[in-house]
Amino acid sequence: IGMVAQLATIDAIAAGLARWSPKHVVLDPVMVATSGDRLLAAAAVAALRAKLIPRAALITPNLPEAAALLDEPVALSEAAIESQGRRLLALGCDAVLIKGGHGQGAESIDYLVTGGSTLALSAPRNATPNTHGTGCSLSSAIAAGLAKDEDLETAVRQAKAWVSAAIAAADRFSVGHGHGPIHHFH
Repeated sequence: IGMVAQLATIDAIAAGLARWSPKHVVLDPVMVATSGDRLLAAAAVAALRAKLIPRAALITPNLPEAAALLDEPVALSEAAIESQGRRLLALGCDAVLIKGGHGQGAESIDYLVTGGSTLALSAPRNATPNTHGTGCSLSSAIAAGLAKDEDLETAVRQAKAWVSAAIAAADRFSVGHGHGPIHHFH
């Protein structure tokens, strides 16, 4: 599940999940664009927390989205990120992957937080403006891995490696203007 934008969409998705009870639900709570623009109506945030997060096997917020879900400042340290991950788990999902693409430093570090552990997954940060769709692609790749009966850690590791390579290859072509997409077919 990706960008839901408004309350009516959340209600429709929640009804579908209740009806079909899928085994693996990966929720990318798209709330804040790379530009900083809000992509989810403020009135819909509470519904996202109450109706979709508890049905998710995994949620994949980036650093600003994790903060927005908790009404807190963006976490800046590993300890603060893990703490936010634990509080997001308390909303009812099985696991949280806080994506570190909006962080600083030579590496992009994602944190997989589960009931029993926190796993830091790093990859070199690539200097490219072509990162459009990174989070959606990552959550989709994780969902595909889970659908192939990979365990969560394997699905997350393989998806992160694939997306990191897609970001590294993103400058091989030009699509549109502004921030281009990652190279899905690298």
